[in-house]
Amino acid sequence: MSSALDEAEEQRKARDICYALLTARARSRQELHDALLRKGISAGVAEVVLGKFDRAGLIDDAQFAEMWVQSRHTYNGLGRRALVMELRRKGVADEVVAEAVAAVDGEAEEEKARELVRKRLRTMSGVDETAKIRRLVGALARKGYAEGLAYRVVRDELRAAGDEAAALDETWS
Repeated sequence: MSSALDEAEEQRKARDICYALLTARARSRQELHDALLRKGISAGVAEVVLGKFDRAGLIDDAQFAEMWVQSRHTYNGLGRRALVMELRRKGVADEVVAEAVAAVDGEAEEEKARELVRKRLRTMSGVDETAKIRRLVGALARKGYAEGLAYRVVRDELRAAGDEAAALDETWS
């Protein structure tokens, strides 16, 4: 009788933890699982509780991935590679990640990269051409943009701003 009561209490504690985490923001199933284990919930109880949350529709990795991609691309300017890495770290299955990231089309990704470069360029007056290129391409790389896209966008935006891009042309020819 005592062990049944202990398991019921552990399940209640696990439910409370999940509700608290999901109230703050959407989470992947793996994030919730890891959090439960960190809080001392046994793996068996964690699976039982997460199964109930799955059936109730409170956990949906596909919906989570879609929202994550939309938010992180729109508000943080992340490119597809960075989005893939983040979702994988959160334990989202590769096929779900691929589907969610596919929602970011090439044009949207390029336009977001251009916005980021334009914004950074406004703060770079007086910086020499090579340093500008290095900083801008590096910023795009850290945000998960492909090398070819980063170089192309930086070159185009430097020219549009009236700067030379000769150093970039030499590097990327």
